[in-house]
Amino acid sequence: MSANPALFHALIFEVPAGEVASYGMIASLIHGAGPRQTARALHSAPKGLPWYRIVTASGQPADHSGAEEQRRRLKKEGVAFRKNGAVDWSKHRWKGPSQEWIDRSGRDPHEVMEVIAGWGR
Repeated sequence: MSANPALFHALIFEVPAGEVASYGMIASLIHGAGPRQTARALHSAPKGLPWYRIVTASGQPADHSGAEEQRRRLKKEGVAFRKNGAVDWSKHRWKGPSQEWIDRSGRDPHEVMEVIAGWGR
């Protein structure tokens, strides 16, 4: 059974300007989800969802027709890219969801912290 796209959307709305998350980072906060489910949820994105802040695990925009638009929007928000075209994770990695999101989700805050700690590995 796949997770409701609204769960993914709520997390993507949490990623602030100037930061990026990978498809896997978003999925890691939703029980039983994977990066492909994050990608599918982006296809049903509500108006205003900052879809362009979600990149591949390598830091590259996904290979899709909007990749150049994605790169342009990220640069406009101050996101730096390395010579290889990947986002500079050390400067722009999303720090995780707000306490409000954690409270609403019903997730154990310690478990969420462990998930986030694994993002940099």
